[in-house]
Order: sequence, then C-alpha cells, then structure tokens
Amino acid sequence: MPEGPSLIILKELTTDFIHKKVVAAGGNSKIDKVRLVGQSIKSLRTWGKHFLIEFSGFSIKIHLLMFGTYLINDTKDATPRLSLEFSHKQSLNFYACSVKYIEGELDDAYDWSSDVMSDQWNPAAALKKIRSQPEMLLCDGLLDQEIFSGVGNIIKNEVLYRVRVHPLSTVEGLPAAKLREVVAQARRYSFEFLEWEKAFVLKQHWLAHTKSTCPRCHIPFKKAYLGKTHRRSFYCENCQKKYLK
Repeated sequence: MPEGPSLIILKELTTDFIHKKVVAAGGNSKIDKVRLVGQSIKSLRTWGKHFLIEFSGFSIKIHLLMFGTYLINDTKDATPRLSLEFSHKQSLNFYACSVKYIEGELDDAYDWSSDVMSDQWNPAAALKKIRSQPEMLLCDGLLDQEIFSGVGNIIKNEVLYRVRVHPLSTVEGLPAAKLREVVAQARRYSFEFLEWEKAFVLKQHWLAHTKSTCPRCHIPFKKAYLGKTHRRSFYCENCQKKYLK
C-alpha cells in the first residue's frame, strides 16, 4: 500500500496536468465518467494516502489500496479503474484502486492538520487525538489516519524501532516525552522516506521493516500481526520497551 510520501511523488509527477481538459474518460469504476469529459483539472492534491484530482465544484478521490498502481501517458494489459485522456495523447491511468467523487470544496472535506506531509500538520492536535484513546496500542495508533494521515506500515515499524517502543505499548503507558517523540518522528521519518524514495534508496534505509535481525542488538527480530489493524510488525524484544500502565 503506498504511503503518504509516495502520493507526494505522484502529485509532483502529474503537475503538468493542472489546467488541462479531460477529452475522454474510461475504466471499470462505477462512477459517472461522462461527467468528467470537458472538465479542466483545477489542482492536484494529496491527503494522506488519498490522491485528489480537483475540478470545479467536485473532486475525484483515488485510493490505491493494497495493490493499486498508476501509469502516466502509458497503459498496461489490464483494464484501468479510471482512465483520463487529454489532448496530445496524454493520459492518467489508475489500476486496482478505489475511485470516488467528493462533492464541494476539498477544504470542507479534509482536516489537513492531520496529514503528516502537510504544511498545516499540527502535532499538538495529533497528541490530543491519540491521548483521547489511552488504551490504544501504538501499532494501531500510528496507523490511525485521523491522527497520522499518510503513515503506513513501513513508517509505523521504522518509527517504533527508531524511538525504541514496542508495538504493543499502550498510549497511556508511554511517558509524555516519549509520546511526543513518537509524534515528532512520524512526521520526520515521512519526509526522510520521501527523500529516500526519490533517490531510489528507500529499502536501503530500512532498519526494522521486513528485516530478520536487530541492527542494534544483533538478535532475531520478532514478526507478528498485531493490534486491531492486524498489520505486520517487526520489532526487537530487547531494545524496544513495552510501556504498559
């Protein structure tokens, strides 16, 4: 599943489509595609894992889910969920994803302060939200898109390893300073993720995610599907402390 930084890259790759008019729309999504023909793209934005194509009065929300992909000015041997064609044979094609309309203004639909990649990110608001669920596990809290929009499983595993916190720690068990560190690192690591992915070296910087041995303790990592989210966690039982009240 693409995480927030990957969507920022998609937005940057598609900036040339802003102000361009859709001349044809296709794909097997069930939305009204005729509505898109003749409409010009006003802006391209992201919120967490959502890629947002804004038109006048409405927007298209693309969520790439677990296995979604996209191609710019190219196609593959599969039916796209949504295909937007423009003049001069330019196109945007999205596969294996969710496609939905958002009516009205995007600023009315989204809380940008919860997006870890946004200029409007508000760490104090994130702290307040996560503290309101004291029994929540950190492995679930970091994946809560209402608190850390854009954080996915890679960032979760790497942040918890970086701050030496066991994924089964509870919010109420963490000291205040440690919880603030988690919030700060969720944003910091996301921007490092973006930098590394642009340089095609992201996996080289993984310390915990998909790894078998702790680079600090040189002992085997534990791998488990934890929390309500039941997502893969890679962690060291020696150097990642479990904080419980």
